[in-house]
Amino acid sequence: YRGAPQEFVSSARHGFLYQGQWYCWQQQRRGTPSLDLRPSAVVNFLQNHDQIANSGRGLRCHALSSAGTYRAMTAVLLLSPATPMLFQGQDFASSSPFFYFADHNEELAQLVQEGRRDFMKQFRSLSLPLVQEKLPDPGNPDSFERSRLNWKEVDRHAEVVALHRDLLKLRRTDPVLSLRPCQLDGAVLSDDALLLRYFAPDGLDRLLVVNFGPDLHFSPAPEPLLAPPAGWVWDTLWSSEDFEYGGSGTPPLGLENKWDIQGQTAVVLHPVPIDRIS
Repeated sequence: YRGAPQEFVSSARHGFLYQGQWYCWQQQRRGTPSLDLRPSAVVNFLQNHDQIANSGRGLRCHALSSAGTYRAMTAVLLLSPATPMLFQGQDFASSSPFFYFADHNEELAQLVQEGRRDFMKQFRSLSLPLVQEKLPDPGNPDSFERSRLNWKEVDRHAEVVALHRDLLKLRRTDPVLSLRPCQLDGAVLSDDALLLRYFAPDGLDRLLVVNFGPDLHFSPAPEPLLAPPAGWVWDTLWSSEDFEYGGSGTPPLGLENKWDIQGQTAVVLHPVPIDRIS
């Protein structure tokens, strides 16, 4: 996985990325065909207990990325057709790390600690002896205590809570994004940007435009999926850069002569009649 736009488009369209292709890390084919599955049968997530705990410091996604990228990624997760899974505390950007912890007798606890250190050696940054010595001990009660959520952060991190609340509401109540199963297609716009188009029975589709990189000035715009319905123009329905989410606001996208797509942003567009645009 490289985090390339095509991977996000393929995931939204087909569910699993690996459906029998060669997987270099495991040196074998991975996955089985799943094109016949309903999107809701696939569970997507940005992070889980394995990915966080199998690291040196147990850091969560929002601590490893910029705020803008994290908001855009959250939009992709919660608006994709698959069933989204949120890790504990993800919906309010918990500052608590998450370590691997286990309660065993002394002999087994020692074996678990040794086995874990050996397992972590596959990651080059965690294989150095000095780093190995600093890895949290799974049997130390402190590893568990430090992983507890601080529920007071729900109020302190209200912007992140609002982001998740509004995206879930959009997924549940928007007449197009709530369709199950949904019909969608997608395209790559640049090395960092992509779009997903959600098709509506009445033709009034939705467009999710995501840019994980710097500001993108997309001109010309030959991608057919960018075209609005005949007699309509695109207008912003939702943006990850809304002030309520801690963003800096979303400037007009242009949409006529060129598309000005703000960096580290996800925007949902809906069609409005041409005469409503001044």
